[in-house]
Amino acid sequence: MDIVYAKGESSAFDVQTALPDPPSYSTVRTLLAILERKGVLKHTERGQRYFYQPAVAREKVRPSALKRVVDTFFDGSLASAVAALVDDGAKLSAEELERLETIIRKAKTK
Repeated sequence: MDIVYAKGESSAFDVQTALPDPPSYSTVRTLLAILERKGVLKHTERGQRYFYQPAVAREKVRPSALKRVVDTFFDGSLASAVAALVDDGAKLSAEELERLETIIRKAKTK
């Protein structure tokens, strides 16, 4: 999905060549077809090639994608995920720090 979002549209070959340790071409095509059945990709045909485009705006899928990452890698702990990002040497601007502080203050009042 990241590759398709970044490029706007991609063929299975484009996706395969953009992956660092790519699976087989048929595996990439299968995964793209699954994502299309799930409604997150759509395709257009040009000749015998399919070109896949996002069917859902990145902003709309961002929350559920992030939740899956937090659940998978941080046992559902949002605090652990944020700590990993911040403690990993992330360079936060003053504006980003202020935004995080505002979000935390709002969460405390809820």
